Amino acid sequence: MRRFLLLAHRVPPAGTFTLNDLAGGAGRMDEVARAVSTAFTLSNDLRRDTEVTVLFVAEPPPRARRVHLVGSRLRFLNPDERSTAALLKNALVRSVGFPGEFESSPGLTVAAVEPLAELDRFLTRPAAVWLSEDGRPISEWSPPGGEVAAVVSDPYDPTPEEVARLSASGVPRLSVGPRSLRTSQVIDAVQRELDVYEERSRAVSPR
Repeated sequence: MRRFLLLAHRVPPAGTFTLNDLAGGAGRMDEVARAVSTAFTLSNDLRRDTEVTVLFVAEPPPRARRVHLVGSRLRFLNPDERSTAALLKNALVRSVGFPGEFESSPGLTVAAVEPLAELDRFLTRPAAVWLSEDGRPISEWSPPGGEVAAVVSDPYDPTPEEVARLSASGVPRLSVGPRSLRTSQVIDAVQRELDVYEERSRAVSPR
């Protein structure tokens, strides 16, 4: 399984933004939506072995939100960022005042959460890594069982509190390349790395 935890720092967690200004007033929802779409979409299909969790942390609890997408059940996800942003916005808007977790659309659940606790929980996964520009090359890392649980930030740096949790966890800190990339490009690079790893593993497996 390939899991990604995306820290979204400025998107209003109540969904109070317009789809006509995703890169501005929506707190870079354009890149969040693009990252989600990139994580799942193939040429003519979706990656069914992928899950994405987005933590919308622009406001502290009880307004912080977790949106969790499961590839094996996901519906209504299209490659373009506007429709993906609309799917996420709808989940956030519907979650306002809702007392617990619920499924907003097939394969997509939303809930109010304490974000640092969610981050801590994700970092306990066996294949957890932190994707960071100053990490060691991901090509030097062997994914246990071909799986990954990767933490990645939106266009804004992780907060000091998030960095403290990530550092204290002791998970590998990995980089996908020497240049600064967009969040969606980082996720795309990780997916490709795992695709290549799986293909090589199949090639050397005894028949």
